[in-house]
Amino acid sequence: MGINLGDVFPNFEADTTAGRIKFHEWLGNSWGILCSHPADYTPVCTTELGRMAKLASEFQKRNVKMIALSIDSVQDHHGWTKDINAYIGASNVEKLPFPIIADEKRELAVQLGMLDPSERNKEGLPLTARAVFVIGPDKTLKLSILYPATTGRNFDEILRVIDSLQLTAYKKVATPVDWKAGGDCMVLPSISEEDAKKLFPKGIQMQELPSSKKYLRFTPHP
Repeated sequence: MGINLGDVFPNFEADTTAGRIKFHEWLGNSWGILCSHPADYTPVCTTELGRMAKLASEFQKRNVKMIALSIDSVQDHHGWTKDINAYIGASNVEKLPFPIIADEKRELAVQLGMLDPSERNKEGLPLTARAVFVIGPDKTLKLSILYPATTGRNFDEILRVIDSLQLTAYKKVATPVDWKAGGDCMVLPSISEEDAKKLFPKGIQMQELPSSKKYLRFTPHP
């Protein structure tokens, strides 16, 4: 099982720390990010969810709803939340700024291809890998990243990718290697020189190449 880019993300129903949800209804007209975690009360996951909580305002200003998944119960999630908030120095805060899905039977983990066969729990069952899914307002999958259970995510990179996804969804540009918001973009190869001049009034910089092919075209952030 699994899901590919461009597929409609499953409209699953699940119990969460914010009550029962139906995913598409919960997402509404927002972008969404779903991050899976091997288990509650585990070290790397605690650092990740703490980082997500601290970045809540960054996701919010990008119109991205956050949701996490772990294979334990809602009750366990509530207990773990206290540890996560203590880790980030917010012991007086009772909740996280996003729900955590309970996936005790691993049904969602299997459906979305999130199991890591090389990392197992004490019962010998595969742990949930660190999947990242970014879903667009049209409910289709825009990005997936799969980390092994032993490697924590880089949320600076995830925010950078979301900036690129949102820009390229609405503007006829691509973003080059190591691009950051505000940086120069690339004109899509499918756009003619004539159309490019109309679309990008800030100008286009063409890089000369040994092949004489005119495909490296840069333009300021539109």
